[in-house]
Amino acid sequence: MSVLHRGSVSKAVLDEVSPYGSRRLVVETDGVVSAAYLRNAKDAVVGAVWIANHGPASQDFDRSRLDAGLAPLLSADHVSHPEGRPALGDLETVWFEEGDGVAILEAGDLLCVIPGWSDMERGIPGYSRDATKQSPFAFPLSDEPFGPRLERARRHWQTVRADGSWADFQQSVLGHLLHRLGPGGHYWHDVGRQLRDGLAPTVGVSERPARGDREFTVLSTVGMSRQRMPTIELYEDEVAPHARIELALATTLPSQRAGSIFPWLAQYPWRSVTWFAPGDVVKWYHEARTFPLNTTESADWEGVLLLDDPTRLPGPIAPPMDGLTIQGDPVHWLWLVPITGEEHNYAKSEGSDALIRRLSQQSRTWVVS
Repeated sequence: MSVLHRGSVSKAVLDEVSPYGSRRLVVETDGVVSAAYLRNAKDAVVGAVWIANHGPASQDFDRSRLDAGLAPLLSADHVSHPEGRPALGDLETVWFEEGDGVAILEAGDLLCVIPGWSDMERGIPGYSRDATKQSPFAFPLSDEPFGPRLERARRHWQTVRADGSWADFQQSVLGHLLHRLGPGGHYWHDVGRQLRDGLAPTVGVSERPARGDREFTVLSTVGMSRQRMPTIELYEDEVAPHARIELALATTLPSQRAGSIFPWLAQYPWRSVTWFAPGDVVKWYHEARTFPLNTTESADWEGVLLLDDPTRLPGPIAPPMDGLTIQGDPVHWLWLVPITGEEHNYAKSEGSDALIRRLSQQSRTWVVS
């Protein structure tokens, strides 16, 4: 059995929620074994790692603790302290910038890591300093070079907490939008305020009104690209090209009404621990009639398609949005195109390319009007 269990006699020595509020870390011990558990918003274990034995290890793996619902006492050939080590003390956490993983330090030294790719059901645990061989309960910390990752995470959280850092970031994005889209109109501050907890992303929305060479308004988020999105490394070998996005909407609808779609999406990746990629479709969480882009005449739309190249659909020439980098990562703008519930299901079954071809054949424009 490849799952670490919580025992009824265990006590928590560390209990902490991630800055985005989407993960909870619990470190528990029963005096014989210590283990760490990463839980989602529904309190289900999504990652775990054996940390240490505190008593003598046997020569062979002993299933009795596991069968009793306790974290296992690893065998002597799997641990760096066969006689056991003292109780844990002076623990500190460093959450990944993406919010999907966490490192635990003891007295300033790296003790263990539960990365975003930890999956106990698939036999992929976290990494522990005291583990010397791979097992379903812990991989050796030396198997993975976490140093650069943790240094990047430390810098990120230091920057987020620093006075004036948000204003500096905001101005860099607004300057880019000015260069690409012209002067701004209204600006909505912190559109995800109702979702904020701790250091959750701050996201605003900038309006770029129609002008002589453009008959539509562009609404763009400002803030999503300040932090990398979670779970990308589960799907892509290189994270940097996909890690940072902003969302954009081209529309002739009244800006305030059209812009009300962004509070739903602005913190979605960090709240749901996922990422937005070109071609993704996202389903509205409530009744279709409440979808922000529906008009009073109809309630057809039930979600959005995300496009990095909106000219794959009919419509005017799209403004170029490339050229902005954050921490060396390119920022990509994904354009929102409303879709029906049936189109969402079609994309899920046939793929987003098939949906885009179908919408193009129907002369569906990427400008929302």
